Amino acid sequence: MLKRLVVVVSMFVLAACGSSSAPAETELTVFAAASLTGTFTELGKRFEAANPGTKVTFNFGSSATLAQQITQGAPAGVFAAASPATMKTVADAGLAGTPTVFVKNKLEIAVPPDNPAKVENLKDLTDPEVKVALCAEQVPCGAAAVKALDAAGLKVTPVTLEQDVKATLTKVELGEVDAALVYRTDVIASAGKVTGIPFPEADQAVNDYPIATLKDASPLARRFVDLVLSKQGEDVLTKAGFEAP
Repeated sequence: MLKRLVVVVSMFVLAACGSSSAPAETELTVFAAASLTGTFTELGKRFEAANPGTKVTFNFGSSATLAQQITQGAPAGVFAAASPATMKTVADAGLAGTPTVFVKNKLEIAVPPDNPAKVENLKDLTDPEVKVALCAEQVPCGAAAVKALDAAGLKVTPVTLEQDVKATLTKVELGEVDAALVYRTDVIASAGKVTGIPFPEADQAVNDYPIATLKDASPLARRFVDLVLSKQGEDVLTKAGFEAP
């Protein structure tokens, strides 16, 4: 009888312990600017390797679109934006922690490798014979383009306005336009599909990239942000052409 009582008590203790321990978080969703696709994919792989059993899912796109999705209730643990303005949208809604600027990025003129329009500088983009793609003004790469063109006192009439920098770059890669204003990092990531032309006015339109954990995020979110802010994260990002803040 005593032996049976001990077994029953032991089973009760084990059951109680099991019910009181919460399951470990193993999934993390990160919303990140399209220009971070390559670097964050690499950091995601490193994060999963350092946290066995963890799965990181990314949603890459226009920072403005991502901010809208978050404020409309899309579930995510981390938001990395291509501008403070888009991060502010989320922070003002009470959905983000204190953001930290982790990198900077600047524009270059992207042209096809053979540069058929013979573009050499920003002024060449004002030629009506030159087909130019720009990001829409409401997204960070578009806002930066407007700022750079204003600094140069130039007016460019694009043949297309795209919703993120990857779509803008693709127009050049496919030969649909003669040039586009995109981030330097996207030129590097194209691996020779386009040629980048630096221009001095880009220094007047440098974009800060903030990152923050989102409301009710799991501890995994904080650990991912810590990775991005670490020396390891900085090395991956600067190798891709980003600048340290």
